[in-house]
Amino acid sequence: MTLVQLRHFLELAQQGSFSKSSVKLHVTQPALSRSIQALEEELGQPLFDRVGRKSELTAFGRHILAQARELVDGANNLKQSGRQLLSGQSGSAMLGLGSGPGALLMTPLMAYMATDFPKAHLHIARGHTAALVQALRDRSLDALVVDIRSLNPANDLIVETLCEMPGAFMCRKDHPLARSKHVTLQMVRAYSVASTPLSDEVARILVERYGPDAHPEVMVNLHCEEISSLLDVARSTHAVVVAVRALAPDLVALKMVPELQASAKFGWVSLRSRRESPLCSFLRAAANKIVEAHKNDKRKPALSIK
Repeated sequence: MTLVQLRHFLELAQQGSFSKSSVKLHVTQPALSRSIQALEEELGQPLFDRVGRKSELTAFGRHILAQARELVDGANNLKQSGRQLLSGQSGSAMLGLGSGPGALLMTPLMAYMATDFPKAHLHIARGHTAALVQALRDRSLDALVVDIRSLNPANDLIVETLCEMPGAFMCRKDHPLARSKHVTLQMVRAYSVASTPLSDEVARILVERYGPDAHPEVMVNLHCEEISSLLDVARSTHAVVVAVRALAPDLVALKMVPELQASAKFGWVSLRSRRESPLCSFLRAAANKIVEAHKNDKRKPALSIK
């Protein structure tokens, strides 16, 4: 049997007339009659008694009616759910964010979801890049935004660059180094230095610029995955934080000698073997818009992508 046959059956049960039902269904009476007859043959019993020009449900037909209505309603609900999933109005997404991308994107993305997709579910996981990539491969995450310079190249991953953001040594405005025109690594190391885990490439750049004492394992004494916490420490103490400049416009970027000239490269990472859900595609577009706004020095990026 087909849903079309069940819909024909329900309409005829309501109208009690082949002529009226055929008009409502936009089919010919012979076509409707064949559809009902085929359904009766499959079910093994008549569904209607023909009383003159009227068609009345048999006892068996009345029993089948509720089940048929339930099946047709379920199909209609399934179609509606498909439309909602396609538009992002329902469904869920599991997104992993590295430390820098998390500080930049987490709040704007949640605000975007609350505003444009209030019925959909967004779950955000934070952590080290290696752990997030493993969760992506285990399919417990749908996509990641991480510093792709910390990412090992792999054929099973699709990487889309979102932005490249300069890094800096930063401190509070009233810090003793804030007004210095020439800041050396030795001057920085007179204070606590804070940082999230840095990529091998950034570590190499630091050593090339400032010598072996600039290696993160030597220089950094305050380590944390949550850059927001490290930035708060820099705001409340004389600690110097190494981070993406755009994450803390209220802090002062130290005038290092030589210049740091290192950056983070944020990227959207997904599995090549996994089809992207509609909700994830909306989130990816929103992430692109947010980082574009930051590159243009806007404090509050627009959250709608309509």
